[in-house]
Amino acid sequence: MGGGDGRDATAADAAEPEGASRIALTPAATELLRLLHGQHGALMFHQSGGCCDGSAPMCYPAGEFRTGAADVLLARLRVAGVPEPVDFWMSADQFARWRHTHLTVDVVPGRGSGFSLEAPEGVRFLIRSRLLTDGERARLGERSGPGGGKGPGAR
Repeated sequence: MGGGDGRDATAADAAEPEGASRIALTPAATELLRLLHGQHGALMFHQSGGCCDGSAPMCYPAGEFRTGAADVLLARLRVAGVPEPVDFWMSADQFARWRHTHLTVDVVPGRGSGFSLEAPEGVRFLIRSRLLTDGERARLGERSGPGGGKGPGAR
């Protein structure tokens, strides 16, 4: 796994229990990830929660964005045609606000400002979100009500 942060794959795989999902990809995002993988090799996402384009998911070569204790591994995305999973990281502060949402990574025309790999393609990744259902929250180990469960990657 990229990042050079000492986390092992076993800990990362625990980010998303079997049958539960915090993140999905649209067909357009899947196609773009296959293209980017062909150009750059293994990939990762990080979503910082900063202002403007900082709140968009940024795609990097795996390990190029250093993750640490202030980040949460939400999922190891399996992408058809890409041999290794694409890890999706989010800043812990952002996750605290978004913990009850399901995220869908999509692609739209236009250029964001940043270092995300898709910029030269004339498109940008963005997040579409909805609240998790009670069933999804239960599968993810989240308690219902205020101050729900700890969530993935919590320390």
